[in-house]
Amino acid sequence: MNLADMLSYADIHELGRIAHTYECECNGHSKNELIQSILSTAMRKDIFEKHIQSLSLENIRFLNSLLSDPRNSFSMEELNARAQQSRFQKEEVPGDWNPRDMILKFKKLGWLFNGHSQQTKYLFHVPADLKRRFGDVLAKQFKQNLVKTDEPTVYRDEQSLLVDDIFHFLTAIAQQEMPLTAEGFMYKRQLGQLLSILSVQEGLVAKGTWRFGYGRMFKEYPNRFSLIYDYCYYHQLISENDLVLRITEAGKARLLEGKKETVTDVYTFWLRLYKNPIPNLQSISVWLDRLCDQWVTMASIVDLFSKLVKPFYYDGSESIVEQRILQMMMHMGLIRIGEDHTYGAVIQVTKIGSKVIRGISLAEEDKVVLF
Repeated sequence: MNLADMLSYADIHELGRIAHTYECECNGHSKNELIQSILSTAMRKDIFEKHIQSLSLENIRFLNSLLSDPRNSFSMEELNARAQQSRFQKEEVPGDWNPRDMILKFKKLGWLFNGHSQQTKYLFHVPADLKRRFGDVLAKQFKQNLVKTDEPTVYRDEQSLLVDDIFHFLTAIAQQEMPLTAEGFMYKRQLGQLLSILSVQEGLVAKGTWRFGYGRMFKEYPNRFSLIYDYCYYHQLISENDLVLRITEAGKARLLEGKKETVTDVYTFWLRLYKNPIPNLQSISVWLDRLCDQWVTMASIVDLFSKLVKPFYYDGSESIVEQRILQMMMHMGLIRIGEDHTYGAVIQVTKIGSKVIRGISLAEEDKVVLF
């Protein structure tokens, strides 16, 4: 429902609180006057943008979490959890802070409403028309923080190399089974030989490096190959029985058919795999598509989105944006990264990247099941 519909179901006390927030001058005892006054005031472009621009960083994170969710309703417990996640540990200041205050603020602004039926009265809803406007205003605000550049003379675009390498990996395992260590990893020698045949070269993981959270094989395998390996494992194209890495019948069928994965398949899997350390990964991907149709500096992108991405243990917000998001999206062919002689690294979403990002919904993403 849109704002007008939700206002019509709200009781007069709630309408009065919203009208007071917008300093509406009307008869507070007339529900119709309250609704008309709120609509004419709250939907004004200048007033709407002023309230968005005055939001604190934690308010923007909370709002962003609502925008990126395709569902229409949220329980109080869900909203509380999102509000808690919007406040990063390092930003805490002395004094009491209650996540319900943030929810109450959004209710007073007319951005959250209780359901009107017996089944939905304990759920909260965001008006559909406001949801669209939130996205437009935030996009305008975010763009002001980005530094645009001309097309660089040199850039890196890996296109479909990752899906090609999935096929190459399966071919190599089909030709020769690999022994595994007691911990279930490939030996360094065999791993090095395997990495050397792939389209994008990666070095072995340095001993003692802190690595976990981005897949079951992330601890021992380099970033890109870890994604390839986990994709094949979770789609049951390879098996690890009896400390031997083998191709499965499903994997053999892929090779016989000459069938390669799609970028969409890998992107969907990546969203699910990285969802725990980066809960708003899908949202960041959508913003990148919306903001980076032209070349922009990586520094400005990292600065913008590191404010929205929560640190993951020793992995800081900046490194998550740069290494876990941007670098991996480049490996999937979703973005390309260039070098500008003035600004350094610059990025742009590719045409295929835009199609893939816009074509995946959260509902589709959740179809991928990780064991």
